Amino acid sequence: MVRDVIIVGAGVTGAAIARELSRYRLSVLLLEKEAEPAFGVSKSNSGIIHAGTQNPPSSLKGWLCVEGNRLLREELAWDLGLDFARCGQLIVVFDAADLPELEKIKREGEALGVKDLQIVDRRWLDAREPNLGPEVKAALYVPSAGIISPYRFVYALVENAVKNGVQLRTSSRVTAVSRSEEGFEVTAGGQVWRSRWLVNAAGLYADEVSALAGAPTFTISPRKGEEYLLDKKREHLANHIIFPLPSATSKGVLIIKTSDGNPMIGPTAHDTPDKEDLSTTDEGLAEVLAGARRMMPSVDRSDIIAYFAGLRPASGKDFIIRHEDSVPGLVNAAGIQSPGLTSAPAIAVMVADILKKRGLELVPKAEFHRLRPRPVHLFQIPLEETRRLIEKDPAYGDIVCRCELVSAQEVRDAVKHGARTLDGVKFRTRAQAGRCHGGFCTTRIMKIMQEELGLRVTDITKRGPGSELIKEERK
Repeated sequence: MVRDVIIVGAGVTGAAIARELSRYRLSVLLLEKEAEPAFGVSKSNSGIIHAGTQNPPSSLKGWLCVEGNRLLREELAWDLGLDFARCGQLIVVFDAADLPELEKIKREGEALGVKDLQIVDRRWLDAREPNLGPEVKAALYVPSAGIISPYRFVYALVENAVKNGVQLRTSSRVTAVSRSEEGFEVTAGGQVWRSRWLVNAAGLYADEVSALAGAPTFTISPRKGEEYLLDKKREHLANHIIFPLPSATSKGVLIIKTSDGNPMIGPTAHDTPDKEDLSTTDEGLAEVLAGARRMMPSVDRSDIIAYFAGLRPASGKDFIIRHEDSVPGLVNAAGIQSPGLTSAPAIAVMVADILKKRGLELVPKAEFHRLRPRPVHLFQIPLEETRRLIEKDPAYGDIVCRCELVSAQEVRDAVKHGARTLDGVKFRTRAQAGRCHGGFCTTRIMKIMQEELGLRVTDITKRGPGSELIKEERK
């Protein structure tokens, strides 16, 4: 079978492209090297839906960010049942001499179409962010910024794309790409797949996939960011996403209000040659704590319940989204670092338009399943609604994860919607994401996965092959 399009990479960019192309009468295959979607760059995303500020008006990422923000707010959040919250953003300064820089960011944001930007003084801040430290003098208020669960965003896009006919293949690392009469032959996961068009959204490995296809036109240089998750008891630490004035290379250490309640602090921004380096360091922790405490002195090291790092697929100052004329049929969507999560829906529309202009016929389906039911998350709903759910199904009253209030039914639903690993369950439900890190709930989750999937306990992994929790004893 020759497919119309193969997409490499099921992070947020590839998932958004798959969902966009699923609107049309096309045969689309989505390949992912990891055991599940969102296990690459997207799993370490902070979940900020940027407004578009802090990007030059002439940049591709600036315009795509503004449009992606609009698409998410006005269409996708509702259509896909996403937990998007428009909490707004503050870019703070510690010296009145930096106010002209805030004015510049405001002008550039307005040039991109970001609305309702406002320079606010300390009195305004004291009324709305009482935990800000005394060094903060003023801020740029950006009301259209928001927060979302980055993993659940990816899963929603993939689930909806699959419902509309996209084929997903995980554990399928691309190892070879060659030209054929039809277009491309892609070797992935030990199989050969054929397509007329190839879309490369492989994140940290996009340069390698592009080179395999015959277009070694760019290099991905990983940039590591260490972030630290705080206990949910600090949920009301901040009412907005708090940014310092950005530097030339980074948006700085942030205080991030998350859609799940736990605040986060970070990230750092340091280049590394290693695409697998997800280590955290004492130096990174010290840097993040210092930056966060300058904005909010009440942040304490004892508040931290999880350390993690992510790698941004940096390649120059802007996104790389283009058809490679040297390899007809290849479209690269690469170098998608911040604000890539926000921009993904707009990138998807742009990629579809590139394919159309290059000759791919986009015929809308007679029936496109636009809507996806919103999953149940007990930690997000009122107690009375929880009581009604338990009356209909007692499994909602069977609490598996006490830290995050996750029921057995939510775990079963996650498995039915595609979770095949413990991390897949965690990212979909937050079970194992609390202070005990699964100390109380992991064995119960494994039992449910055995029942739902018919697996042996030794087949259950944390994040794919090689991360088994229980090994068979060899005689």
